Amino acid sequence: MTHGAPPHPKPWPDDKRLDPNLLSAGDNRNVEDGYRYWSEEAIREDLRQKSAGLEIAIENLERDFNMGTIVRNANAFNVAKVHVIGRRQWNKRGAMKTDAYLEVVYHKTIDEFVRATTGKTRIAIDNLPGAVDLSHADLPRQAVLIFGSESRGISPELAAAADMMIAIPQFGSTRSINVGVASGILMYKWVEKHILLTK
Repeated sequence: MTHGAPPHPKPWPDDKRLDPNLLSAGDNRNVEDGYRYWSEEAIREDLRQKSAGLEIAIENLERDFNMGTIVRNANAFNVAKVHVIGRRQWNKRGAMKTDAYLEVVYHKTIDEFVRATTGKTRIAIDNLPGAVDLSHADLPRQAVLIFGSESRGISPELAAAADMMIAIPQFGSTRSINVGVASGILMYKWVEKHILLTK
């Protein structure tokens, strides 16, 4: 199976969103066909204008390979902003370059993150005591969904800074669901409520 698009035949379209290098060499990026030959900047701006405003946060305390999956999911659901709390280094390979089209901001501390998300409802995703079952949870529009690492979950300090905590109901023997999978479920549920069911 071939992916992407070959060099564009001339004359090239008169469209400032298009990248001359991609038109000349072809576009083999992992992008929707509607974005073929567009520059990264043009794609970022188009996504920014279309985003419904959901933000996510990832507590980056260790080298968690699931982080790339979370960022890729964020791109798939056109998240407006990704907050990374803690370490700046993370597994970008797993994101498959989707981070290039997202606004990713870094916060050294939890306090920094809290100040940057004033006015948003901060929702921790974890299965700690007191968490609300996702099936009964209200996902507000002005929300930041917070994800921890695969092994540690969300730190007690960040959990304390959240306005609420949501747990995904499970029916098997494992204690917790993979955090990359959990991120996709929560982002979809938010999109379902605020985009899909409003059409």
